[in-house]
Amino acid sequence: MSTFMFKNKNLGYTPVSNVFIDKYMTNARGEYVKVYLLGLKYCISGELGANSAIIASTLSLLESDILNAWNYWSEVGVVKMYAIDNMGNYTIEFLDLTENMSPPVQNVDILKELDNSSIKDMLQDIEKLIGRTLSPKEIECYLSWQKDFNFSPELILLLIQYCVSKGKVDYRYFEKIAMAWHDQKISTIDEAQSFIKKHEDKWINIRKILKYLGVNSPDVMKPQEDMISKWIHTYKFSNEIIYKACDVCFERLNRADFKYIDGILNSWFKSGISTLEDIEKKDKKKLNYKPIVKSSNKDTFNNFEQRNYDFDKLEKDLLGWYDNE
Repeated sequence: MSTFMFKNKNLGYTPVSNVFIDKYMTNARGEYVKVYLLGLKYCISGELGANSAIIASTLSLLESDILNAWNYWSEVGVVKMYAIDNMGNYTIEFLDLTENMSPPVQNVDILKELDNSSIKDMLQDIEKLIGRTLSPKEIECYLSWQKDFNFSPELILLLIQYCVSKGKVDYRYFEKIAMAWHDQKISTIDEAQSFIKKHEDKWINIRKILKYLGVNSPDVMKPQEDMISKWIHTYKFSNEIIYKACDVCFERLNRADFKYIDGILNSWFKSGISTLEDIEKKDKKKLNYKPIVKSSNKDTFNNFEQRNYDFDKLEKDLLGWYDNE
């Protein structure tokens, strides 16, 4: 367990720099952003510090996620992180991000690109999809995908259609998906459609499991997503097997607990269980198991080897009566 000590700036409110939002937040993992914002709130409100267990519990994350988050923000220059001792305790100093702000460099000549009819049509279609006029920054972002990711106008339009179908209309979200597609080496419409289908099939299963657990939020924490993906793709368990593990968890704890369910499924995976019948057989085997214990219930008095005594002789000996008297 680590403790993080904050260098306070008592302002009475929690300011979040626009530089952080525009430059750093869009490229960071969601859980890292949550750790930064909660830490900033603690710092501004006068908290001396908070240990990783409290932060993890508050944000429903793992303690390892907390340390990873602070290391990440330290590496990108958002905070300064100092080790206090060798016990895993640190001081976190939030930096003034405006000092590092530099004017944006425009890599795309928007006016020149608009002479291309296919690009002009693409931008107009995007405006129809999101229901508003595009800003120069958004236009520059979409056009840069052609140069940086080798995306065609048709592929860019498909990407934004996919995002809008999920209820997302922020260009920062579009950019996140574009980077994910680029990482997957997607460059054609067919590759994109195949990726979308595979991704959606995965999320259909994840949402079914979340619904069974009573989790109705459209978003899921990364550790939970990784656990469910492991159950489905690594263990290759059917939804029925996963539901059964959820039922066991509910019966024993009277609540949903991802780590507990993960432990059950890990045990079943190691035992070679792959069907509901396998689970029933294992349960029956446990019920029918009777340990062999040597009986110790017999009357120990009766089992004791009895001795034969001549009580008449004993009586005479005790009283001092002898035959020669």
